Amino acid sequence: MGDDDDDIPQLSSHTLAALQEFYIDQQQREGTKFKPSQGFIQYSVGSIEEDWLSQFWYDDETALCLANEAVLAAGRGGRIACVSAPSVYQKLKEQDGKDFSVCILEYDKRFSVYGEEFIFYDYNNPLNLPGNLIPHSFDIVLADPPYLSEECLRKTAETIKYLTKGKILLCTGAVMEEQAAKHLGVEMCNFTPKHTRNLANEFRCYVNYDSGLDHDSSCSECT
Repeated sequence: MGDDDDDIPQLSSHTLAALQEFYIDQQQREGTKFKPSQGFIQYSVGSIEEDWLSQFWYDDETALCLANEAVLAAGRGGRIACVSAPSVYQKLKEQDGKDFSVCILEYDKRFSVYGEEFIFYDYNNPLNLPGNLIPHSFDIVLADPPYLSEECLRKTAETIKYLTKGKILLCTGAVMEEQAAKHLGVEMCNFTPKHTRNLANEFRCYVNYDSGLDHDSSCSECT
């Protein structure tokens, strides 16, 4: 295994077993494409399945906590950008909030089912964004870079700094703490995000403002 293997989140033995089951299921459905069905719950977390090669959804409680934090940080009438964090976007839309607006920047084009709020995003081209996406127009940017690498974080940071008015909520591995501070000036919170699948790597949240996530590791906004 080379050094590049450190860039990919490592799975626990339990999750590896589940991954094998996933591949078997995918083989049975090979060649099918995602199409919303009549019973499709559009904004439900998990309504679009994880791609095991690069995607790991937050569990429901984590998605709710992060969504609530984003709403509080954005303020009344605020704008929220979710960068590579679709499960938080879905949880925000579940709330059907009238006091905030939100968009999702995501590489996975299956999320184009969300219409104009979907913006195709490739972190390799961090500033290749639509012309109508005005710089510094979001009250908070919530981001979860897809890989645990300095390059991925540095490029995603370019996007975050372009979009945000100032507030940043970053979710990434604990091993990225130094790089997160270097590129975004964020500090680790007490709150620990969790995923629907168990990851061996420890994930943490980082912010650059006075956040409710820093007061209680269990996320007091959810209680």
